[in-house]
Amino acid sequence: MTPFDTNRWVGVDGAALLVGAAGVLARRPALLLASVVGLAALAAARIDEAPAPTLDVERTLSDDAPDPGDEVTVTVRVRNVGDRALPDLRLVDGVPPALSAEDPARLGTALRPGAGATVSYRITAVRGEHNWEPLVAISRGATGSRERTAEIDADTTMQCSPELSATADLPLRGLTTQFSGRVGTDVPGAGLEFYATREYRRGDPVSRIDWNRYARTGSLSTVQFRQERAASVVLLVDAREAAYVAPEQGVPNAVERGVDAATGAFTALLESGDQVGIAALAPTECWLPPGAGAAHRARARDLFATHPALAPTPGDGRYYASVELRRLRNRLPADAQVLVFSPLVDDYAAKVARRIDAYGHLVTVVSPDPTVESTPGRRLARIERENRISRLRRAGVRVIDWAEGAIDPEIERASARWSG
Repeated sequence: MTPFDTNRWVGVDGAALLVGAAGVLARRPALLLASVVGLAALAAARIDEAPAPTLDVERTLSDDAPDPGDEVTVTVRVRNVGDRALPDLRLVDGVPPALSAEDPARLGTALRPGAGATVSYRITAVRGEHNWEPLVAISRGATGSRERTAEIDADTTMQCSPELSATADLPLRGLTTQFSGRVGTDVPGAGLEFYATREYRRGDPVSRIDWNRYARTGSLSTVQFRQERAASVVLLVDAREAAYVAPEQGVPNAVERGVDAATGAFTALLESGDQVGIAALAPTECWLPPGAGAAHRARARDLFATHPALAPTPGDGRYYASVELRRLRNRLPADAQVLVFSPLVDDYAAKVARRIDAYGHLVTVVSPDPTVESTPGRRLARIERENRISRLRRAGVRVIDWAEGAIDPEIERASARWSG
């Protein structure tokens, strides 16, 4: 808390001397008196000291575990526990980067020893675990010529977990695994969709006999249905720093939209009997193996809410592209298909989708569109993104181009297009 000059009184000495000289030359006592007052104030500023802000800080939240979109009131109480008065005190609270205060998170006041002050402001909760930064206290003396700055910790954490509500059924592609479920395969077995007929064998259920064919030909045959099996699906979120883009300030960035879509996809797939895992392209390692059941659902909800790789703002650290892609490939189950959530703002994400597809995994890309056409540069970025989508589709990778609004209509349109 070393004091430093604020430069508030810079130039006052020269002005005072100039006024004094003018008073002497013009024989004007009033000007001479003004010069003396200015020099006296300057002398006071020279010897003035900024008292150290010795404060006790308490920060409380109206709800420390809100749902996304809830309004939370933050109350900060400050008390001067030092033995000196603080004639000019400025307080700025350390609001987490992912949150924005709807009211000013700051206060200007004066505190005598033992006195206190309170500042309250509102925030809108967003998904994630949010830790408040230290409160910044700036103390100045009576003349404001010097100031001291102190950062005071008041550990405060808010955890906002997303509700895992299902989106529309995602159009998965046929797979073969050992679990029964909803994905059609080219293997005969139990199911609802007709697959083929074969010659009747002793012991076949009477309900499976093709009686219409028997009436026509007099020969017995057994109907086989297409076997349905569960998919093993990995939701891969592009959370590199480059993916934290938005069309304008105040709207969710592409990573936030991608995570929201992934939470809905996770729930829809899990409720359909599929095994679902989670991964991220991010500086921080993120991996939840495919699984099912209530415990797996709880682990996923906690991961979506608190994992630093899926934070609402970019994390620190360097992303090693080749290392992370190799690690992901080694972790993917052999029969897993991958849903990639990426804005496709650069070639890397498209390259990852093609590479995973080349490894033998069925890939679908859900791409929230962050581009706009307000400037020539942004129009060029939109064209480049559209070209990446076209190349992916030509390579056989399915892409859902999600412009704005709810994702369900985009999924339904894509499903109709792919089934047509």
